[in-house]
Amino acid sequence: MNAQHTAAPAPPPEAILTQMAFGALMTQALYVAAKLGIADLLAAKPQTAAQLAAATETHEQALYRVLRSLAGAGVFAEVEPRVFGLTPVGEALRSDAPNSMRGGMIFMGEAWHWGVWGHMLHSVRTGRPAWGHTHGAEVFDYFAANPAEAEIFNRAMTDMSAVTAAPVVAAYDFAGVNTLADIAGGHGYLLAQVLKAHPAMRGVLFDVGPVVGGAGALLEAEGVAGRVELVAGDFFKAVPRGADAYMMKHIIHDWDDERSRRILRSIREAMPAHGKVLIIEVVVPEGDEPHYSKLLDLEMLVSPGGAERTEREYRELLAAEGFRLTRVVPTASPFSVIEAVRAD
Repeated sequence: MNAQHTAAPAPPPEAILTQMAFGALMTQALYVAAKLGIADLLAAKPQTAAQLAAATETHEQALYRVLRSLAGAGVFAEVEPRVFGLTPVGEALRSDAPNSMRGGMIFMGEAWHWGVWGHMLHSVRTGRPAWGHTHGAEVFDYFAANPAEAEIFNRAMTDMSAVTAAPVVAAYDFAGVNTLADIAGGHGYLLAQVLKAHPAMRGVLFDVGPVVGGAGALLEAEGVAGRVELVAGDFFKAVPRGADAYMMKHIIHDWDDERSRRILRSIREAMPAHGKVLIIEVVVPEGDEPHYSKLLDLEMLVSPGGAERTEREYRELLAAEGFRLTRVVPTASPFSVIEAVRAD
């Protein structure tokens, strides 16, 4: 006789809402673990809460309570009472992991970023970014005036590039691109991975002066520095001319439609007739299915004032500046490559 299996009852609505609200606490727990370098300390072997507290100069019982919560979420494992080890998820918090998200977790939890979320209602009431309301300066002006915070932001973006780069290189066919311009490409991690996969290609890394000035070490470490031209400038005014393709990862989503169009206009004025635009972003699916892009869109709402967009919205945005969206190439990540060419 087969055993009867009774499905667990669905949690009541109030329990679901409570768990959602407690997500903010998980963000801070991850931040604490990342900031203290817990995963690095556990890289060799499990350690006790007392050992970890001594190494991080923290309160043992308080640290234990944070680690216990993260173990319950699968980030660490309590292998013996008060002894913690790494899980595959926790490995991604190591600073030397190839898929490290440590910089991203630190950025999410720093007080100057975390506090902006507390003013989301301001954005909803006004349609304006909460960042300026919180700090008295919009996000990129704030980073220009606060280099330490800007470095945390840049490390977080590099972490995201590290996770995104391999899927983009694998999914998109760069054949025929002799010169690839990475617009607002940060320290050039994604550009470096594309160049490594295409040894005959040359690259142009374009960003504001302080960012480009810090790109040399990464490009040297990746072995492509000799194939990359570094150019500083303002993409609202002009971008380097003559590249076969202009790549932007996580750039257009930072800006509202008006300013996004100004960036696209600069590219259209610089690109040759055969050129392409490659916008690497998450694409919001139509309908009410859950999707990473819809939460990321709220970050855009409160921080830079940009937006995540649907395929239809990208098509309309590109068409407004004389481009034709040719295809959307999905990758083995939340990101897609939105390809466009001149409409004329």
